[in-house]
Amino acid sequence: TGKLPVLVDQTLLPIIKESADVFESSYPNSSLELMARPEIKAVNALLSDSGYVVVLTRKLTSKEDDYFKERGIQPKIFRMASDAVVLINNRSSADTIMSQKNVKSLLEGNLSGQRLIFDNANSSTLRFLKDYYNLEKVDPKAISAMKDSEDVMKYISENTNAVGVIGYNWYLKAVEKNSQLLDKIRTLSIENVGEGESKGVFYKPSQSTIADGVYPFIRPVYIMNYQPNMGLGLGFSAFLTGDRGQRIVLKAGLVPETMPGREIIIRDESYIK
Repeated sequence: TGKLPVLVDQTLLPIIKESADVFESSYPNSSLELMARPEIKAVNALLSDSGYVVVLTRKLTSKEDDYFKERGIQPKIFRMASDAVVLINNRSSADTIMSQKNVKSLLEGNLSGQRLIFDNANSSTLRFLKDYYNLEKVDPKAISAMKDSEDVMKYISENTNAVGVIGYNWYLKAVEKNSQLLDKIRTLSIENVGEGESKGVFYKPSQSTIADGVYPFIRPVYIMNYQPNMGLGLGFSAFLTGDRGQRIVLKAGLVPETMPGREIIIRDESYIK
């Protein structure tokens, strides 16, 4: 019971909003206030005590974590799902695939005629790609930032010389809504540069390619509780990582951390006439 502010990386808002709606309908005496922020602002809000529960695609750095260690707060961190960073372009564009070399070149500003469009300059998707390619900085002239992921999809639907970068769960939300944007945008297949049979193969983001680990830009989803005492945050964490929460993740098209079980009841209804 009670009211709980939850800081949410805005690139994860669709899946967390859906989960929160089911949680509140199941527990009518509870209320969740979702506060969607770009990753950096969500972390800053956590460190300024604007909320004690946060959903991110990374854990806090040791420096960020020191703030809570000094107060004797031991965080309770749970991985609840796997999402992905996806690249989208206009269906009028000739490109349907993107090599790793070209993605890096786009970030460095070395691929003329194309721009990367992010949901925010402080976005976790930009941080993910910088970490993935071990880049300290990107060319500011090669990227642009919108207000949110929906604006990114709208921009890409109207422009052929840009590549959008969004969370996969935002794309799935557009699919669920049967958005008219889907007639104008598509996800790009990304080159796998790992080992084995998948090396050099281009994979589209999907629930199966994320589960199999062959799509390159997979990212974890964590719910982290920094409440100093037992509270509603732990209840919400338990819901997200429990059977019902994991079924929501699975149905939404992402990959749950724990695959929900299936109960099969077999009845012997045979009889002799």
